[in-house]
Amino acid sequence: HGLSRSGTEYGPLTDLPDWSFEDGRPAPPLKGQLRRRQEKEVLARRIVMLSSEVDRGMEVWKEKQEEAKRMEEHKKSLLLKPKGKLLIKKTQS
Repeated sequence: HGLSRSGTEYGPLTDLPDWSFEDGRPAPPLKGQLRRRQEKEVLARRIVMLSSEVDRGMEVWKEKQEEAKRMEEHKKSLLLKPKGKLLIKKTQS
């Protein structure tokens, strides 16, 4: 339903300050808010790092696939070519 498992995980009751000054200035952040902000930042950095690792892994895998394909084509080019009657039969069919 778009709600947290408990009321203390996220949402306006945990993320917004409890009070503000009369003149409209925001209240200083609480220890829990600073801790949650730092945890979210650490998690975001880890997600970015893991995502870049996956991207690099996919690039390396594609390069290996292309190299294997080039090697296979090179091996096929080194095979003996048909000659004489076999060459004529192969070009006609």
